[in-house]
Amino acid sequence: MKNPNRRFKDSIYEQFARIGKAVSSPKRLELLDLLCQGEKTVESIARETGLTIANASQHLQVLRAARLVDAEREGYYVKYRLADQMVCQFFHSMRVLAEDRLAEIEMIKRRFLRSRGDMEPVDRNALLQRLRQGAVTVLDVRPEDEYRAGHIPGAMSVPLDQLEKLLSELPREQEIVAYCRGPYCVLAVEAVQMLRKFGFKAIRLEGGIQDWRAMGLALDTLDTPSL
Repeated sequence: MKNPNRRFKDSIYEQFARIGKAVSSPKRLELLDLLCQGEKTVESIARETGLTIANASQHLQVLRAARLVDAEREGYYVKYRLADQMVCQFFHSMRVLAEDRLAEIEMIKRRFLRSRGDMEPVDRNALLQRLRQGAVTVLDVRPEDEYRAGHIPGAMSVPLDQLEKLLSELPREQEIVAYCRGPYCVLAVEAVQMLRKFGFKAIRLEGGIQDWRAMGLALDTLDTPSL
């Protein structure tokens, strides 16, 4: 029979393992990454991640059972959100650890960006300096609901699917910096490709909202100007 000390430790680590089991699926990690941007309906989550609604719901239930996400019904829809901002901090820390320990991540990223031409990003410190100088136009190319939930101060909301029809309203004399959800979100990459195709000087931000928040930098959550 186990002694009380051993039973105590086994019980504690069994609870810790619930979190590990919940995030052991690549798709569930993607769901957490997405929910770090703000609350979402099951339908929008399925659309963003390429899952069926049934599969998205199953993955969300696993995350909910581990107390990582909460759900609330609003009319005909169920909205999911992170149970606490600590969940986003946990995901960000795990991502940074993986980037530091797994060389394969950098290889995959470089291979992807190389196939899309010169995509060297601007870092956050350089962007902050240019923002203070009024030297750049910053575009948040995520869906508008994510922009409303939190965005870089001074950024304009121009969702990727609306970008082409709004090109005439963008300044051609100033550099444009596009950002999205994070380093593995392709929305900013696609935005920069489109902007350059139409003759704009454009570059993407290294990282995204999670990284901005992790540095302790302020985000705006009010309805600031959009195009």
